[in-house]
Amino acid sequence: MSDCQSLGDCADSRIVRLYEYLDGLLSPSDIQDVKSHLDSCPDCAKEHDIECVIRSVVKRSCQDHAPSDLKARIMGRLSEIHADSPA
Repeated sequence: MSDCQSLGDCADSRIVRLYEYLDGLLSPSDIQDVKSHLDSCPDCAKEHDIECVIRSVVKRSCQDHAPSDLKARIMGRLSEIHADSPA
C-alpha cells in the first residue's frame, strides 16, 4: 500500500511535486522519486494521467489562429483607444 493510500489521500505537497515533475522543474533524483511513487500509487498515477490529458488539450487549442479580420479589428480598435487617450 502506498503512503498516499494509507493516508487516505495525497498531501498537497505531493500534488505540487507532480506539477513540478510535469513542468520539468525537478532534479534527476527528484524525478526518480516521483516516478517511483507514480508506479506504486494508483491515485497519483491517475492524477498524472488526467493532468497529461488536460495539458495536451490546452496545447492543441492554443495552436488555433484567430481569423485575419478579427486581428485587424482588434488592432484597429486598440489604435482608436490609444489615439483617444490623453498623452
